[in-house]
Amino acid sequence: MDQDVAHLPALVTGLAFALAVVFGAVAHRVNFCTMGAVTDIANFGDWRRMRMWILAIATAIAGTGALAASGAVDLSKSFYTGAQVPWLSHVVGGFLFGFGMTLSSGCGSKTLLRVGAGNLKSLVVLVFLAISAYMTLRGLFALPRANLLDVVRLDFGALLGAQQSDLGSLAAALGLPAARAWLPFAVAAALAAFVFASRDFAASRGMIAGGLVIGLVIVGGWYVSGHVGFVAEDPATLEEKFVRTNSGRMESYSFTAPVAYLLELLLLWTDTTRVVTFGIAGVLGMVAGATAMALATRTFRWEGFANIEDVANHVVGGTMMGFGGVTALGCTIGQGLTGISTLAFGSVLALAAIIVGCVAATRYQYWRIEVAA
Repeated sequence: MDQDVAHLPALVTGLAFALAVVFGAVAHRVNFCTMGAVTDIANFGDWRRMRMWILAIATAIAGTGALAASGAVDLSKSFYTGAQVPWLSHVVGGFLFGFGMTLSSGCGSKTLLRVGAGNLKSLVVLVFLAISAYMTLRGLFALPRANLLDVVRLDFGALLGAQQSDLGSLAAALGLPAARAWLPFAVAAALAAFVFASRDFAASRGMIAGGLVIGLVIVGGWYVSGHVGFVAEDPATLEEKFVRTNSGRMESYSFTAPVAYLLELLLLWTDTTRVVTFGIAGVLGMVAGATAMALATRTFRWEGFANIEDVANHVVGGTMMGFGGVTALGCTIGQGLTGISTLAFGSVLALAAIIVGCVAATRYQYWRIEVAA
């Protein structure tokens, strides 16, 4: 590699790890959890954690919009905003991920946080999530994903003449070209207004700080991958390149496929073509950040399964999350924060499906309790 770019792999993965350490530490401290946010509403009518998540979304949208407006990154080079949207994959994958994360007591990011804090149940979930995700990327589960789900697409290029599927591009194709510039900030402002309409939440300084920091970490991920790690002309291929990303495109944080790539790296460690990527560094950083915060706050504790049904729920849940997260092109972070920050239409679909799956699983669990009683 040319000396001018030889330092970039270590720089990109180092920054990805450092930002994820912040993510993991803060998320553990404020109990940031998408599943918890949804179930708090379904079970208790408590919107505080949901408002924290929405604040993170608003921050990510505004920050990502600012990066794009300044020319620091080109969001069309992410895999979220393509004109052809595999909508069935988003819906089916999102629903299965949402259902699975409820069975296994947390989404991919929460699983990493709990592993870092000593939860052995989450370690089992992580193993099954990684295996299932890898099978969905390159193994047996890839067959139904690729041949039955991914082929069903909504082509916004053919329908509207839109080059991308983000909401700004769709608005421009419908005759509002200026929307690309102001829409991210308008959406972020509307979400922030909803968040702070609650006096109870507005008084929760910890949750406010948590939402802001986590949203900014997503923005930082885009900057590291899409600006710091962008090479306009790779000396080896003379083509543009995003350094150390598994997709070959600009990325920010997601925690399903990267867990599978971490498993692959560990299994094929002596294969020098397998390297630490942005996504893998993010996974490791999340665990490290959660561990550091758990030790600092004396909340680190070992936790195991209660009974056989508990084991089964977590194994099935982890497997569903692995398949669903890869199929939907992201998890509650990969789609629910990173994808949403681009205002991609597919990310909106996937996020809605994840929430529906979570609510459905909550209803299923209540039904199981009633039957057992």
